[in-house]
Amino acid sequence: MNDKSIDNALASGKTYGDYVTAHALYARLRSEDPLHWTEPDGFRPFWAVSKHADVMDISRQSKQFINAPRERLLSIEFETKVKEVMAGKPFMTKSMHLFDGADHKAYRDITSQWFLPKHIQSLEAKVATLAKAAVDDLQARGPACDFYKDIAVWYPLRVIMLILGLPESDATQLQRFTSSIFGGGDPEMLTAGGAIEATQNFRRYFDVVHADRRAHPKDDVASLIANATIDGRPIEHYESSSYYIALATAGHDTTSASIAGGLLALIQNPDEWRKLQKDPGLLDLVADEMIRWVSPIKHFFRTAAEDCEIRGKKIKAGDNFMLLFPSANRDEEAFEQADSFRVDRKPNRHVGFGFGMHMCLGQALAKFEMRILFRELLARVDHFELNGEPRWVETAFIGGVKQLPVRVTFKGAAA
Repeated sequence: MNDKSIDNALASGKTYGDYVTAHALYARLRSEDPLHWTEPDGFRPFWAVSKHADVMDISRQSKQFINAPRERLLSIEFETKVKEVMAGKPFMTKSMHLFDGADHKAYRDITSQWFLPKHIQSLEAKVATLAKAAVDDLQARGPACDFYKDIAVWYPLRVIMLILGLPESDATQLQRFTSSIFGGGDPEMLTAGGAIEATQNFRRYFDVVHADRRAHPKDDVASLIANATIDGRPIEHYESSSYYIALATAGHDTTSASIAGGLLALIQNPDEWRKLQKDPGLLDLVADEMIRWVSPIKHFFRTAAEDCEIRGKKIKAGDNFMLLFPSANRDEEAFEQADSFRVDRKPNRHVGFGFGMHMCLGQALAKFEMRILFRELLARVDHFELNGEPRWVETAFIGGVKQLPVRVTFKGAAA
């Protein structure tokens, strides 16, 4: 495959704003060139990895394929601007995604116990209260609303704010910062100053939280980060603020995308909605299927530490790999009826949370939130239908639907 239009499409946010186009591109790559050398205009080149087995193999070999020094797809112009703003540092934030080996484990261990299923389960009553409030809001808005903007955005955000110990009054500004960071080039998602200014605003916000938790620790994740030590020393400001930002953004935005995209899948597949209504026990499976289906994280990068060979192609040390998670999650060789949404899919070896040592820290929390919200929806909603055209965020990194107009019929509404 030697088609520059493919390369530019992979790097363009507009591709991902068209759900059908994006998956047609992935399917072509899987079929014609699963390991595709890509040279988009205005970006450093990379290998595009579209097959499930290859994504898993590269993720599994954490010494051969490292996270640093390239986290995700950014234009050369944007990378240059970041270095100017950050006094030579190549990243606005340095979170766990950019650590390898022992450093990664040390930083992950700061909060890993908190995100274990046993601990998360202790939050059920509080999260259920937030889920009930979300469905109350849905009902109060009347039969029609934008489910993404009105409901799906706010419920996971309030859960992550509960975990970090942040006040409810800050929700709007935190969501505004997140949208600008993850909005890519989508003009509807950006705020003045764009992603760089939004990240700096986040950093200033968490500087206040950090100082407060150092002086007055609480039983929340913000206090764990504020008082954490690595090798006996407090973690540096750059790393601590990055930790907060990662949890406050990816910790809710990916779940919002999965919830909204999952509901859309149920609307488009009404037999699956009815199947779920008849057997709510399938909620344990459907959360994973929604994440597979939506794949809100479009990619992460890895870098070859040494020369090697993949699919008969010579890889040089320093070559970058773009792991295409949505493509891997629709791979026909990895999933039976890969292009079908099935609430009872089992097994489901999706890579929506990544794979290997860098697998998402908050995966148990995300599925926990989704199960509780959809449990509440199943108990109270008879059915959903579309009330307009869904629209997707134009971003190559993290995102999903940005508009989901629906009409809702609650149980007992006719009476």
